[in-house]
Amino acid sequence: MSPTDFTSIDQVEAALTERRYIPDRALATTVFLALRLGKPIFLEGEPGVGKTELAKVLADTLDTELIRLQCYEGLDMHTALYEWNYPRQMLEVRLQEARGIDKERIGADIFSEDYLLERPLLKAIRHSGSKPPVLLIDEIDRSDEEFEAFLLEVLSDFQVSIPEIGTITAHQVPVVVLTSNRTRELHDALKRRCLYHWIDYPDVQKEIEIVAARLPGIEDDLARQLAFFMQRVRGEDLYKRPGIAETIDWAGALLALGTSELDAGTVDATLGCILKYKGDIEKLQTAGLEKLVDEARDAQAFAESPTTR
Repeated sequence: MSPTDFTSIDQVEAALTERRYIPDRALATTVFLALRLGKPIFLEGEPGVGKTELAKVLADTLDTELIRLQCYEGLDMHTALYEWNYPRQMLEVRLQEARGIDKERIGADIFSEDYLLERPLLKAIRHSGSKPPVLLIDEIDRSDEEFEAFLLEVLSDFQVSIPEIGTITAHQVPVVVLTSNRTRELHDALKRRCLYHWIDYPDVQKEIEIVAARLPGIEDDLARQLAFFMQRVRGEDLYKRPGIAETIDWAGALLALGTSELDAGTVDATLGCILKYKGDIEKLQTAGLEKLVDEARDAQAFAESPTTR
């Protein structure tokens, strides 16, 4: 399926859900418009809420290649775009010298496409498949402002100039997904280029649906207890609140342990699945795990009570 084959928001929502990604209506609308209008999607939200996963599922939905650029502090243009294969160039120069080629001609052809190393941005621009790739620019907020400005230029026309080769223009515009954990504010110019969507932590019902979709073998009661417990945990004053990715990891761990119902002992032993900082684990233990587990069970029982329906 190509990006323009989607004719409705419902179709996008169904396609993502079929691949076990549960979007809300607003996110499905953003994806639909991005595909129809050919605009990048800019996703912000806390870590672990499904920003990167959306790009992966989108590539699977479109049956095309996912090209990922992981951003970090100090990322420069050449690392993201292209580099020359210097070891191979040096070897070719030595081989030419050994063959007795005229000094004036030695190295004359080492700055050609044969010695060019594609990095993610150039790979997306030069993609030759039948369908445009999905270009994931992950955690753009971790990059420097200089790289952000360069990226804006690339996203404007999807062409780059390599002095030794010339200008390279994309034959088909990639489907672009940018993600940000909002560790710093990005310039408005980049955001204006994109369709923006904030992905929040899921509510209880949506989290239950996500867990059930990702782990089809999980019992309904355990999925509900997990969801209620995670909602309670996110209400604590933690350094890093767990996202849906941690919920899925934890659910998988509990299934591996043969757990069918939450209990304080099992939760205490598996806290490392959902919390990644010693202080957060100690804070939750101090808050009383048995109490939190009981609250999750009580919340589930209350939700299932006929008087609440």
